[in-house]
Amino acid sequence: MDQKRDYYEVLELNRDASVEDIRAAYRHLAKRYHPDVNDSPDAADRFKEINEAYAVLSDPERKAAYDRYGHSGLKGMPFNFDFNFNDIFEQFFGFGMSRGRSRRAPRRGASLRHDLTLEFEEAVSGVEKEIEFTRYEICSGCSGSGAEPGTTPKRCETCGGSGEVRQVRQTFLGSMVNVTTCPACHGQGETIETPCRTCNGEGRIRKTVSRQISIPAGVDDGTQVRVTGEGEPGVNGGPPGDLYIVIQVKPHPYFRRRGDDILLDMSINLAQATLGADIDIPTLEGDHTLEIPAGTQPGKVFRLRNKGAPHVNRNGHGDQLVVVSVEVPRSLTAEQKQLFEDLAKSLGTEVTFRQRSFLDSLKEFFGGLSD
Repeated sequence: MDQKRDYYEVLELNRDASVEDIRAAYRHLAKRYHPDVNDSPDAADRFKEINEAYAVLSDPERKAAYDRYGHSGLKGMPFNFDFNFNDIFEQFFGFGMSRGRSRRAPRRGASLRHDLTLEFEEAVSGVEKEIEFTRYEICSGCSGSGAEPGTTPKRCETCGGSGEVRQVRQTFLGSMVNVTTCPACHGQGETIETPCRTCNGEGRIRKTVSRQISIPAGVDDGTQVRVTGEGEPGVNGGPPGDLYIVIQVKPHPYFRRRGDDILLDMSINLAQATLGADIDIPTLEGDHTLEIPAGTQPGKVFRLRNKGAPHVNRNGHGDQLVVVSVEVPRSLTAEQKQLFEDLAKSLGTEVTFRQRSFLDSLKEFFGGLSD
C-alpha cells in the first residue's frame, strides 16, 4: 500500500471508540481476513494492516501520539514497531498463521530510553555528555550460546530443531494450523545440558556501560536524540536496538523557550516608557543594547532577529522576543509626588474609551510583535 490509511478507518471505528470497541473490531476483522480462511489476493495485506492498526490503538501511549499527530506522531517514538502479528493473533484465538515467520529468524533488539537533564545553556548551545545506562550484552563466556565453554547445545528432540510444535485444529472457521512455541526449548530449537556459569544459560548478561554522547545545539525539553545500535542486542543474530536520549531542560532564571524563540520579560519604569531609553539586555550571545522608543506601551514585544536558539540539525536560529512591562511605583518621595501632581494637572483628568477594532484583535492574537 502506497499510503497508510487511518487506523480507525482500518478497524471500521469512530475516533471515540473504547478499548472494548477496539478489541471487538479487531477480533471480527482478523477472523474475516485471516489468510488461512480468506482466499482474496489482498487478504494477507489487509490482515497485516488490521494487526498494525490494533497494535497501535491498543497501546495507550501509541494511541495518544496517533490521536494527536496521526502517523507522523509514531515516527519518533522510542518503541520497536517490528510487531509479530502472529503472536497477537495467537493471543486472541489460540492459533497462528501457517505462513508466519520462523521464531528462530533474526530479530532486532529492543530499544532503550535514557533521561538526560541539561542546563538551559547546554540545550541551546549543544554539549558532549558522558552517560551511564544498563543493558543486556552478549555473554563473553559462551559467546551467546548459553552453553558452558567446551560444550555445545543439542538439537531439541521435541520439535526437531524448528522451535515450534504444529497441530491441525478444527474450528468454526475450518481447519487451522495451531503453531505454538516448543515447551522443551522455548522456541530456540536447541536444548542446553550444561548451562554457562557466567550467564546461567541465558546467553547474555546485564551490564552498566558508559558512552560519550553528542547532544546537538537547539534541543528542547522533550527532544529525543537517537543513538543507533546502543540498545539491547539482537536475537538470533539480529541487529541491536537503538538508545533514545530523552532531554529534560532545567528552567533558566529569566529566559524562556517558545520553539526556537527565546523570550525575555523586562520591566521598565514610567519615565523610560514615556521618554524612551537605551537599555542593555542579556542575549545568548552576550549583552545587546535595545532602543526603547518614546511612548512604549505595556505589553510591547521587540523582536531581535536570529538571536534565539539554533534550529536542530539545520542552519539558522530563532529570534529573541523581549516582552516589555511598565512598572508603576508603589511609593514616591515627596519630590516625586509633586512632579507627578504637576504632570497630572498638565495632562488633565479626561478619560476616553476606545472601541476595540478587528485590527486590535489581530494584533493581540499575534502578540504585538515588533521587528
